[in-house]
Amino acid sequence: MSTSPASGRDLSLALEKVVRLVREVSTAGDISPTAATVLGVLARTGAQRVTDLARIAGVSQPAMTQLVNRLTQQALVARVADDADRRAVLLEITAAGREVLETRRGQRARVLDAALARVSAEDRAAIAAALPALGRLVDAVLDS
Repeated sequence: MSTSPASGRDLSLALEKVVRLVREVSTAGDISPTAATVLGVLARTGAQRVTDLARIAGVSQPAMTQLVNRLTQQALVARVADDADRRAVLLEITAAGREVLETRRGQRARVLDAALARVSAEDRAAIAAALPALGRLVDAVLDS
């Protein structure tokens, strides 16, 4: 077993594979990865403005407005007044949006549980040991 430290390149390549896997097995709600990102952000952070969601998702404001319109029509997102600025509109996730997120997470969990069952106990232990550090790494990047 190698004891050399992980490089950013090695981690990037491994995470690209994980992201591809997550996207391929997350089909509930028939929504795009960007829509899933928006629902996830709203579930974690609460109501947001369209401009903030566009920035977080890395899309233009007009593209986010179109996406929000679709999510609103699907009843996955609702528009609400901003108590701090009555002229502004915030977006919040609905119960149906939360259900789509939970269903997608369940799909991923089932696929990953099946995959974990096919690898050695040693690999499962290494993966479990790495999870807290990966969480802290993500937090360090997103909080910076």
